Amino acid sequence: MSFIKSMFRKSFVLMELRRFIGSMIDLRDLSLHLQTIQLQNNHPNPLNKYGGKGFSQTDEDGITIEIVKRLKLDRGTYAEFGVGNGMENNTLILAAMGWKGFWVGGEQLAFEALPSSKFTYLRSWITRENILDLTRAGMSKINVQQLDVVSLDLDGNDIHFVRELLSNGVHPKLFIVEYNAQFPPPAKFEIDYDPKHVWQSDNYFGAALQNFNELFETHEYSLVCCNSHTGANAFFVKRSFMEEFSEVPNDLSKIFVYPRYKTFHRYGHKQSAKVVQKLLGD
Repeated sequence: MSFIKSMFRKSFVLMELRRFIGSMIDLRDLSLHLQTIQLQNNHPNPLNKYGGKGFSQTDEDGITIEIVKRLKLDRGTYAEFGVGNGMENNTLILAAMGWKGFWVGGEQLAFEALPSSKFTYLRSWITRENILDLTRAGMSKINVQQLDVVSLDLDGNDIHFVRELLSNGVHPKLFIVEYNAQFPPPAKFEIDYDPKHVWQSDNYFGAALQNFNELFETHEYSLVCCNSHTGANAFFVKRSFMEEFSEVPNDLSKIFVYPRYKTFHRYGHKQSAKVVQKLLGD
């Protein structure tokens, strides 16, 4: 009997410990969420307050929705390079809005993605040497002549890939890129190109916002926002649309966001692969 009582006590203690840990995780996530709202509302760039999380890692989706609304894009086209397993990225929200597009990445998706007229996935290790061919292949598979939104997050050679796309006429209306926020403007940095580069979870990745801004400026783009939650994603739009973003500061340092790489442990209900699969199907 004493053995049974002892086991019961241990089971009870473990259960209470799990509850406590779960409560601490919830408290951390709530704290992050409230801090993000405060950062969005207090940022000198008014566009930051539109940030919100749907399928993106943090608050990128809300910014994307506001930008494409101002660009007068109803059902456009997208491409995303570096999508993980497909469950969390920057263009799923566009698929939910009825857009068509393609992804390219080296990982296996968490669901079966059957090629269709609306979506295709090209599984491939991306290099500077093949990114243009992959882009053309993706556009051909969904039968489009131009891209409205391109998102790129590959934890390394990003600026080299962007340079290759821009130099070869891939000029979407909106370009979303990951920048290395350890380098505030006017500091510069970019990693040396290495086709075999794999991120080691350190600060050797990507390029500074200043580097990206100078590159995009040469191709008639302007920076309109950096997301508040992480200070990781920068949004560049074609300069011809800048009259729709008149409130955005001209000073790069007033658009820049410092790194804050704390992401949510839990956010809403558990993500189902069935939802993503349905969004990407015909």
